Amino acid sequence: MKRLTLGLCGCAVLAGCGGKVDKPVAIAAAPVVVPVTTPPKPVRPLPPLPVTLKVTSMDWHMVATDRDRERLRTWRNAWVTALGKIRTAGRSAELTGQGALFEPDRALSNAAPPAGRYRCRVFKLGANGTAMRDFTAYPPYECRINDEGEVSSLYKVGGSQRPIGLLFPDGGSRQVFLGTMMFGDEKKPIDYGRDDGRDMAGYVERVGEKRWRLVLPWPKFESIVDVVELVPAE
Repeated sequence: MKRLTLGLCGCAVLAGCGGKVDKPVAIAAAPVVVPVTTPPKPVRPLPPLPVTLKVTSMDWHMVATDRDRERLRTWRNAWVTALGKIRTAGRSAELTGQGALFEPDRALSNAAPPAGRYRCRVFKLGANGTAMRDFTAYPPYECRINDEGEVSSLYKVGGSQRPIGLLFPDGGSRQVFLGTMMFGDEKKPIDYGRDDGRDMAGYVERVGEKRWRLVLPWPKFESIVDVVELVPAE
């Protein structure tokens, strides 16, 4: 009678041709495959707000200077004038190439951009003076939005010119930005309202999926409208 013998490493075949008994054959166990996991990318710490911004009122009308209220009140005139100059200069392609970014009446619901890091890019529309072109696009830079409670802060990270200010609620499709400009190695901005040359006023709107813009009508220098595109940084 032929027999099957089980060894430590598996089964041994004992039967063979002519009744000769073969030597046990070890069957190796299947190798254990350890899955290789890619470690998560380290999260770069978010830069802190460089200063503590004081809020005297949640109503931007009570905070804005007379000059800035006028700028915000005449925002449409600024758009019309700037876009007209660009089209007259034969540069309409630059406008259409950015889709909804330069559509004055483009304003979607949920205007408030969430806190986080953003890639911001400045476009200057309509030359204000002979030294500027009617359409100028600058390279993107890093900016940050912080949740400050009832308002949010917006500021540029690094660079020789660093806007910083607060975003005030103004309905579901718009927020109002009031701030100042920091220069060079300044560590602290001057208070809003103390220097008309540095004061900044504009509004934030959502113009697409995860795409916002800060519109600054009638800035002090160079252009008629400044548009800052904001998209979340990856």
